[in-house]
Amino acid sequence: MNKQDFLAQLRSGLHGLPQKDIEERVNFYGEMIDDRMEEGLSEADAVAEIGNVGEIISQILADTPLTKLVKEKIRPKLPVSPWIIVLLILGFPLWFPILISVIAIISAAYIVVWSVIISLWAAEASITIGTLGGAASAVYFAIRGRALAALAMLAAVLLCAGVAILIFFICLAVTKGAIWLTKKAAVGLKHMLVGKETA
Repeated sequence: MNKQDFLAQLRSGLHGLPQKDIEERVNFYGEMIDDRMEEGLSEADAVAEIGNVGEIISQILADTPLTKLVKEKIRPKLPVSPWIIVLLILGFPLWFPILISVIAIISAAYIVVWSVIISLWAAEASITIGTLGGAASAVYFAIRGRALAALAMLAAVLLCAGVAILIFFICLAVTKGAIWLTKKAAVGLKHMLVGKETA
């Protein structure tokens, strides 16, 4: 890919951002390509060294605050017709409750997911504390000369320790998955706001 194609794809992928931001990014990557070409790389090698344009676009969108994208998206490009304003006002009793319901459902689902994760971590903490308490009880029974009770408690401690380790890794995986999903949802929302430029 040559420099012109790379910058054209970058500009196309960022078209929903404010124009000033697009120009800054395009100029930045154009200078990066020029710097690499001055170091002796061919144009194609310089572009290839910078990376995949789709990944760069995704990273730029991930780093761009959502408020900036929303402001750019809702900023009217053309004068708003009085008929549109009238329709928005007359349709308010219909579209506003639907909008609130959708926001409430998405928020509730998000809260439920994180509530389950917090519950899993609470269970992990209680099993870990129970394991430590069982270990203390096993020592106490051993000191008191109750070998059978100490042995039974030690077996329970080992079982609880194994369960605690297993649950720890499950909690860790679920938490990482929820964080990954949250980031993907945020980037997806940003992609929806930016949209795709039609050819």
